[in-house]
Amino acid sequence: MNPYRQVVEKMMQDDRFSQWLGISIVDIQEGYAKINMTVRTEMLNGLGIVHGGIAFSLADSAFAFACNNRNNLSVALDTNINFIKAVHVGDTLIAEAKEIHNGKQTGVYLITIFNEREEQVALFKGTCFRTGKKLVS
Repeated sequence: MNPYRQVVEKMMQDDRFSQWLGISIVDIQEGYAKINMTVRTEMLNGLGIVHGGIAFSLADSAFAFACNNRNNLSVALDTNINFIKAVHVGDTLIAEAKEIHNGKQTGVYLITIFNEREEQVALFKGTCFRTGKKLVS
């Protein structure tokens, strides 16, 4: 099995929030993650539109899977997101995390989120700190 995917599958096993979101792993490679999920009615905010935290959370999970998959426990130092297009109930969102920088103590990742129509809905950038601890023995 792909050793990077093995780490992510262990993370998913313990990640109740990503499970609640309904995230599925599409592809995992070294410093890279592609995941998806379908937006549900309970993800609407009080204005009747999909809560921005849903796209953020999907991107954050892709970020976590990409920056941790070398089995070096990494935590977020800084994140930001730009919302580009509205997300609707029933949309399938795909988040693709690509590594921009892989340093000894930090990493930088760019996560693009698309809907099933291949329309970009958000752009997320994250910087992580690498602790040097293992996630999987």
